[in-house]
Amino acid sequence: MSVGTALRRLVGLQAKSRALSVVDGRDAPLWSRLLGYGDSASGKVVTPETAMQVATVWSCIRLLAETIATLPLVVYERKDDDSRVVARSHPLSTLLRVSPDGEHTAVEFIEGLIISLCLNGHAFGEKIRSANGRLVAIHPMLFNRTTARRLDDGSWQYRYDDPMTRMVRILSEDDVFHVRGFGNGLSPIAFARQTIGASIAADEAAGRLFANGVRPSGVLEVSQVLKKEQRQDLRDNIVAPLAGSQNAGGIFVLEAGMKFTPISLNPDDAQLLETRRWHVEEICRWFMVPPILIGHAAQGQTMWGSGVEQINLGWLSTGLRNWLNRIEAAILLRLFMPGERGRYYAEFNIEGLLRADSKTRTDLLARRVQNGLMNRNEARRLDNLPPYEGGEAYTVQSNLLPIDMLGKVAVQPNEKPIGGEDGAHQEQ
Repeated sequence: MSVGTALRRLVGLQAKSRALSVVDGRDAPLWSRLLGYGDSASGKVVTPETAMQVATVWSCIRLLAETIATLPLVVYERKDDDSRVVARSHPLSTLLRVSPDGEHTAVEFIEGLIISLCLNGHAFGEKIRSANGRLVAIHPMLFNRTTARRLDDGSWQYRYDDPMTRMVRILSEDDVFHVRGFGNGLSPIAFARQTIGASIAADEAAGRLFANGVRPSGVLEVSQVLKKEQRQDLRDNIVAPLAGSQNAGGIFVLEAGMKFTPISLNPDDAQLLETRRWHVEEICRWFMVPPILIGHAAQGQTMWGSGVEQINLGWLSTGLRNWLNRIEAAILLRLFMPGERGRYYAEFNIEGLLRADSKTRTDLLARRVQNGLMNRNEARRLDNLPPYEGGEAYTVQSNLLPIDMLGKVAVQPNEKPIGGEDGAHQEQ
């Protein structure tokens, strides 16, 4: 018995002799019952593999993963006065900043978490501890090889089919770093299967249009039946010299009653293009990504200007911040020891998003320095510049004075008035 037949019988479907396929619509009910994904009304199978072949899905997931992974993830220690300092000596700081397992960089590890969350709604990592219980590594776990279930005592148990050892291992919740997506782990691909399936069908329809030959630009009509030699002469002397993009815009002479009739895009093809544009915006809604950030500009919208800057700021507060908070909360709950949670925490530094905009970043730092929120050396440190002597002093602007103080010079505590204690001028 083949594997495909056994799987079909397992889920109660009719056995068939052909091989299983993740792109064949006839196998959609099988994958729907086995993996939680499903067939769409378009008849296309929507799985993580087929969804990632859609350009919009790929672009949205790539934008989220690369943007979040390249933000600095810093471990802080909270002091008694509610101030904080960077906890560089904490073992988790090196894991989140350099490498979680000695093989993947911190950027690659966070990218993997976001990709798993976008495709499956869950992301997993195995926690490796030393003999004294110290966390020394976090190994990424494939979401499609991990199964989680709640035990009778309320704890979670994880079954992982390890592709390296080819063995199934049972892990407790203390051994797994688990990040859940929206809705306690809802799969965006499973819920968006109708939209993604329609997009796959539209892409295939466009592909068939080119596979069957691109539509000609026009028709050359003659008033009589041409002989074979005349047709060849017409192709060689009129059609061929003007064919191809390199000959576009040329002029030719029509004679003997010939007429050229251009062929425009028919309504069906025009509707196909409009449908594909609509699918870009629909898929972006599922991932809460502004279409312009993946290169799709709506009608009348430009790719540059202050409007796009405001879109970026809005996406940071309403879209990206949700992902950052979710990961930070999972780190606090599942990577820090219970006794450390009131003292240590990890946080993404979103100032990294402003590094590409030098004017905005400069204005922000200038306001902070001028209002005494940070000193000059702290501002220089954010731009990887060395400190200088005297830069640790906090300064504020003093140009806002009461009206009755205009024209008067404040006397420092260690100075005396020019006229002495009584204000009278003293002769030398």
